[in-house]
Amino acid sequence: MAGVEASRWAAPAATGPVRATVTVPGSKSLTNRYLVTAAAADSPSVIRNPLVSRDSTLMIEAMRSLGAVIEEDGSGDLRISPLRFEPAADDDRTPLAVDCGLAGTVMRFVPALAAATRRTVHFDGDHTAYTRPMSTILDSLEALGVDVESADGRLPFRVDAPQGVRGGHVSIDASASSQFVSGLLLSGCLFDLGVEVTHTGRTLPSRPHIDMTVEVLSDAGVLVEEPEPGHWVVQPGRPRGLDVVVEPDLSNAAPFLAAALVTGGRVTIPHWPLHTTQAGNEFRRIAEAFGGQVEQNRSVLTVTGPAELPAVDLDLSDVGELTPVTAAVAAFATGTSTLRGIGHLRGHETDRLAALTAELTKAGAVVEESADSLTFRSPPHSPSVWSTYHDHRMVMAGAVVALRVPGVVLDDPDTVSKTMPSFVDLWTEAVSA
Repeated sequence: MAGVEASRWAAPAATGPVRATVTVPGSKSLTNRYLVTAAAADSPSVIRNPLVSRDSTLMIEAMRSLGAVIEEDGSGDLRISPLRFEPAADDDRTPLAVDCGLAGTVMRFVPALAAATRRTVHFDGDHTAYTRPMSTILDSLEALGVDVESADGRLPFRVDAPQGVRGGHVSIDASASSQFVSGLLLSGCLFDLGVEVTHTGRTLPSRPHIDMTVEVLSDAGVLVEEPEPGHWVVQPGRPRGLDVVVEPDLSNAAPFLAAALVTGGRVTIPHWPLHTTQAGNEFRRIAEAFGGQVEQNRSVLTVTGPAELPAVDLDLSDVGELTPVTAAVAAFATGTSTLRGIGHLRGHETDRLAALTAELTKAGAVVEESADSLTFRSPPHSPSVWSTYHDHRMVMAGAVVALRVPGVVLDDPDTVSKTMPSFVDLWTEAVSA
C-alpha cells in the first residue's frame, strides 16, 4: 500500500481542488449476497467483477466450508457449484467451521444457510467481533427449530439442524441491523415452509440493504413478498443459478466524491448504475445538500464541490454506512450541522459515533455526540494521529479530514482491506492527479 509504513499512513493533504476519475471495485454488499444465493442455488453460477477484499474472501471461505465449490477463472470471475444439502453420514458428524472475521454479512447471513445444510457448524471470528450483537438472528433460528449454542448471544456460537429447518413465521426486532432480516430472507427459501419475517421494532436501519436482498433473490427466481411494511414472506424453493455482474461499490466511492466537496474539486466515478439498490447511491443527495453539483450521464457520475460548504441537517437512518465520510464533510461546513438517525452505528465494527467524536475532537473540531446523532460546530484544524478502530469506514473518514488538515496520520490504515484493499493507492493517485 503506497505511503504506508509501520502500520501508519501520512494521508495526503490537498494542495488545490481534487480533480480525478476513479474506477471503484465491486460492491461488497452485492458480492456477498450473490455468494450466499449462488451457494443455495439449484445449478452452477458465475459472479463477474466480484469484490476482492477481506470480507468477500471470508464469505467465499465460509461457502467452501459448508461444501460449495468456488473457483476463480483467469478473468477474476467466480464460478460456483452449489451446496448439496445432504445430512452428514452417521460416521462423519465432525462440525464444520466458519471464520467470520469482523464481517457482519458473514456472521449474520451464513447461520441460516448453515442450519439448512443439516450439519453442525461452529462460528468464530476476530476477538473484536465478540462485541457485535448476534442474539436477534440466533434467537430467530431457535424459534424456527434450530439448535443453537452461544456465548451470551454473541460469537462464538454453534448451529445444528440435522433434520433441516421447518421454517414458518418468526418475529424479530431488527432495530440494531437490517442484516438480521436479510440473513433470514436469503436462506428462508431452503426451509420446508419457507419463512415469514415480521419486524417488531420501532425503527429499521439501512432499509435499502433489505431491498437489495429482495432484488437479488427475485433475480434468482425466489418468490419474496412484502404484504405490508416490515413483513416479508419467502416461499420455499431453491434459487436458480446466477450469471451476474457486480456493480461498483457506491459506498466506497463516497470518500472520493467527498474529496470533491471539501476541496471544491471535481471527481468522476465511471460505471455508476442508473438503477441500483445500493445505499451508497444516496450520496448523490448528500452531495447536493452540501451544495455540490451532481451530474449523471449514462453510467458516469460526477460531483463538483462548492466554493463553501453549507451547514446540513441530515437523517442517515437508511444509509448509516455513509455516516463516517459524511461526518468528515460536515465537520468543515460553515455553521452548525447535524447527522441524525445513526444510533445503530454503535453496534458496527466499532461504536462509530464515539469513534468519530474522539478523532475529530483530537483534530481540533467541536463535536457533540448524543445517543442518536452527531452535531458539528467548528472544523478540525490540528494535526493528529487518527485512530481507525479496526473500521474501514474510519480510514476513509480520516483520509477526507486529512485533505484539509495537513499532518493527519492514520493509524492502522490496512484495516481498509476489509472492503477496499486498493483504497490507499487509489486515494493517493486521486489527490495527486
